[in-house]
Amino acid sequence: MGQTVKKIGIIGGGQLAWMMAAGAKRLGLSLLIQTPKRSDPAVAIADHVVIGAVADADATAILAQQCDVISFENEFIDLPALQQLERQGIRFYPQLSCLAPLLDKYDQRLYCQKLGLPAPKFVTLSSEADLPQLAASIATVGLPLALKTRRHGYDGQGTFILRDFDAVQATWAQLGYQPVLLEAFVPFERELAVMAARSQSGEIVLYPVVESQQIDQVCRRVIAPADVSESVGQQVAHIATTLLGQLGVVGIFGIELFLTANDRVLVNEIAPRTHNSGHYTLDACVTSQFEQQLRAVSGLSLGSPQLNCSQALMINLLGFESSTSDYRDRRAALAALPNTHVHWYGKGESRPGRKLGHVTVTCDRIHTRDELNQLIHQIEALWYPESS
Repeated sequence: MGQTVKKIGIIGGGQLAWMMAAGAKRLGLSLLIQTPKRSDPAVAIADHVVIGAVADADATAILAQQCDVISFENEFIDLPALQQLERQGIRFYPQLSCLAPLLDKYDQRLYCQKLGLPAPKFVTLSSEADLPQLAASIATVGLPLALKTRRHGYDGQGTFILRDFDAVQATWAQLGYQPVLLEAFVPFERELAVMAARSQSGEIVLYPVVESQQIDQVCRRVIAPADVSESVGQQVAHIATTLLGQLGVVGIFGIELFLTANDRVLVNEIAPRTHNSGHYTLDACVTSQFEQQLRAVSGLSLGSPQLNCSQALMINLLGFESSTSDYRDRRAALAALPNTHVHWYGKGESRPGRKLGHVTVTCDRIHTRDELNQLIHQIEALWYPESS
């Protein structure tokens, strides 16, 4: 396919945009970034920067004058305002029509239901007017349950695992009775994820299914590939290809999944962009998820998603204190480990839980669970003080 696109606008300037740099260079593309602050990670790699909030469509209009197509690093956008720009001829990938059913978690659940994709039971609460129906809503999904804000939740923010009526009522009150989703709590065996990309010609590629390990609803580790049965792999492939194919989307999605005790796969959440569960692809796959996004939106054929090693382990380097340190000694100790790749996002401030970087270990053989746990402990002991 001929390539006419050379300048890619990216709304959002965090680490996901920062990690697009190598792929852009390989493909001969320029990255133009819209981001709120000059200190944001992607400013360091951008060919041009427009300073503006992610939801600032006026800034996007300025960005659009200087690029061929616009894509996204995160989904905290003002969709109606961008739709006005789209009507003026500005091209967005993923298409705004594909983002529309996914940005609100309730809409996302309804869309999966429409496609027949398996997911936990769910109901929504729209406002304080729904308070008299709270008990009936809870009864529909059962306890314990997951309460999620419908917009703008990420890295565990806006997600609460609640065990009784009083906790649900109190949490919703603390959230100002904003629109929320109530979901049946899934007693999962493991959490899985897959990155899936679709090109402008309709080609779909799937990366390996991975296991993601969360602590306090924040991704801490990813193991690629996940040790799952062929049946589970087929269920994941069906979910991903159905979703991307029915949407007709151009871009890359991160799909988070629950694996139940009887090997059933349920959709947890869908991110219409690159995703933390795909960071291992930078070092462990022929084509990284970041290069894949750029390939899709620029009209190129998709690259191979295959692993270039037997196994990969990705560990997030999360903030554990409020500090302005760059943790040079800790990073050097991590980088000295065999087959270890340290990615440091260059954020000026650390705070507990903030994603500051990640480490990927590429392995030339499949490790046992005990060996993986030892490797995880070795890495986390070098990063986290008093790591157990």
